[in-house]
Amino acid sequence: MKTHKLSLAVLAVFWLVSGFTIQKVSETEIIDSLIDNWYKAAAEANYANYFGLMADHFIFMGTDPSERWNKEQFGAFCKSYFDQGKTWDFRKIERHIEISKDGKTAWFDEKISTWMKDCRGSGVLVKTGKEWKLAQYNLSVLIENDKIQDFIQLREKP
Repeated sequence: MKTHKLSLAVLAVFWLVSGFTIQKVSETEIIDSLIDNWYKAAAEANYANYFGLMADHFIFMGTDPSERWNKEQFGAFCKSYFDQGKTWDFRKIERHIEISKDGKTAWFDEKISTWMKDCRGSGVLVKTGKEWKLAQYNLSVLIENDKIQDFIQLREKP
């Protein structure tokens, strides 16, 4: 018994001396990683992983005025792109994440690099049990204020 206690004491001293610590990953870091993994799954054309990170009631709003899809509709739209390996690669430039006081809802906004140049993404996540899922995502193209009139004229062309 004394040997066991001595071994535990030596181990405890070793951990303290070596600086061994157990760091808990924050909810914000978990969410940040989930969004990065969502983008990675798209870039790798991994349909199962991409759609697996979405809640059943997920909504996607894209840059085209007609793009407001539920998960099933978005999946049908995306399937051929994923099957051909011709998807998209979004890269985070900066991201801001907020979590509700009850810890069950989170929202984010971000600036991302895309094939359309810099865009803005925003979304909502919900937590069920210990798992976060994307519930809504909104992608928008960024237009500088001094270029908005040209953009409006472009949209009005037939």
